[in-house]
Amino acid sequence: MRQITLIVRPKSSFPVPISDGYSVYSALLAALDDVDETVSERVHDSPLGSLHCSGLLGVFANSDRDYHKTIQADRTYELSLGVVDPRDEDVFQALVSALVLDGDQLELTNGTLHVEQFESENTDYETLVARANGFSDPTIEMEFRTTTCIEEAGDVTTAFPHRGAVFTSLQGKWCQTAPENVEFAIPDEDLLAHIIERPDTRSLETQSVLVNRVTDGDGNSKPIFRQGFTGTCSYSFKDASESMQNAVTALALFAEYSGVGSAVARGCGNVAVEVN
Repeated sequence: MRQITLIVRPKSSFPVPISDGYSVYSALLAALDDVDETVSERVHDSPLGSLHCSGLLGVFANSDRDYHKTIQADRTYELSLGVVDPRDEDVFQALVSALVLDGDQLELTNGTLHVEQFESENTDYETLVARANGFSDPTIEMEFRTTTCIEEAGDVTTAFPHRGAVFTSLQGKWCQTAPENVEFAIPDEDLLAHIIERPDTRSLETQSVLVNRVTDGDGNSKPIFRQGFTGTCSYSFKDASESMQNAVTALALFAEYSGVGSAVARGCGNVAVEVN
């Protein structure tokens, strides 16, 4: 699996939607399409969501336009991308070609972002498990940096970083692409019985974010929103077996590559993880 971190800067200030992840995702698809149309179509149509895109992370100014914020010309912004499916190596290569080799810019609707810095790292599932095994009775701190939308029943999403919702979601993502020898099968009741969440209530916020647009029968564009949360939460263990601690820690490390919850390609579920 791969993780790409880009530092981008606009030449001039311009507005972007408050939920900028969808706009950035559309711009990435356009850039991929210029390099490899087949890869772009596969990313767009993938039910798994192998591509994780953080959207733009940084400091924005207010905008005169409703439901918009302003990218500032005197600031830089971080864009984190992840590809978790080993079969999607060509997605990574196409992203490198689109954003580095064939050009150094990303075209949004109202302006252009220039790539100033590009960093890439790769790992695999076995390496994450080995890293997790190096911790004894760990505490996991997760900063949910962008709105995290975890569907628990139908289209209803959780508004709190509940241990069951977070790690059930991550386990599902892991098992969709991990080799059989490192698959996990932690029962839901064990996640509830042996993990304790301690949220930083001062940092927790709930939001509603734009994740897609669909066209109705009359040709009108209809926005699709999802509800979720941002903030920081730490997770520790109570009477958990060593194997469970290792598996849950590996899932937490995996979250930086995969994102948490739904709509991760459209800016949702970006996390920073620290294990102590």
